[in-house]
Amino acid sequence: MSHARVLGIGLAALAAAAVAYAQTEVTPIPDAAPVETAPLEPAAPEAPATWGDPQNGQALAATCAACHGVDGNSQLDMYPRIAGQSEIYIAEQIARFKSGERSDGMAAIMKPFADMLSAQDARDVGAWFATQTSGAGVADDTVIASGPYEGMRFYEVGEQLYRSGDPARGIPACMACHGPAGTGNPGPAYPHVGGQHASYTQQRLEIFRNGTGAERDNDLFQIMANIASRLTEEEIGALASYMEGLHPAADDKVAAEAPVQAAAPAAPVAPDADPVAEPSTVESPADGVPADGAAAPDADASGEAAPAEAGEPAEDVPAEAEAGTAELG
Repeated sequence: MSHARVLGIGLAALAAAAVAYAQTEVTPIPDAAPVETAPLEPAAPEAPATWGDPQNGQALAATCAACHGVDGNSQLDMYPRIAGQSEIYIAEQIARFKSGERSDGMAAIMKPFADMLSAQDARDVGAWFATQTSGAGVADDTVIASGPYEGMRFYEVGEQLYRSGDPARGIPACMACHGPAGTGNPGPAYPHVGGQHASYTQQRLEIFRNGTGAERDNDLFQIMANIASRLTEEEIGALASYMEGLHPAADDKVAAEAPVQAAAPAAPVAPDADPVAEPSTVESPADGVPADGAAAPDADASGEAAPAEAGEPAEDVPAEAEAGTAELG
């Protein structure tokens, strides 16, 4: 082997050894800053909500406008009308979307928005929509061709159930809780249903009837589930159609077109009777002569003098005779 080759091999080995030695040196990494720790404390409880502020609610409700409309009257029937809905009902439904208790319909869309609202925010949003006026649709007046309601218009089936119920089947009138015009009852949070989209109302009634909602422990849900379970598919559709066309303006129109009865003329007022002149009691300087110059009355047949003042009955004149005292001439 030539000396050059030996020298090359030696140099290569020396270089490899140098590389290996360099890799064995460790450069220490500077210590990181200490991590700040804090004791775990429970989050402060949320302050209880009070009556809502419509002005703040209007600002918060700007996000709701995309689906429910600026004033709560949605143009798409997949989103319910919430204009005119009670403050408490809206706040309760937002709380149920937030907690996941309501999982039906558009709950997946509602939950992210509900999560952003505090209990007071929900009351404010509810207060804003409660001040808005709900619109209404048109009820279906198609004549039913067959079945138990043959010959009736479709909405009339719903009207009958809404206003009178069906006592034979234990179905109460809907208006008992939701009001004659469907405006609801804000006290126990019975919702406003007048003018609601028929498809939305039908969907909710079917959820109640089938018991598929997550609100099984809610008292109001149980009330509705008990009633809806006794309704047929046709009756649910008819009720939804009738409520879509239900609105207070219809009652106002009927009242406005009703004939107005003319008020009875007032009875004529009787003219006041002529006042009776009061007798003068002023006497002239001459004894017994009245001031007007009339002669003094003579003594009566019994010889007793007449009273000094005209119009004053004598003490022995009976009470019934007082009315016959002569007027002064």
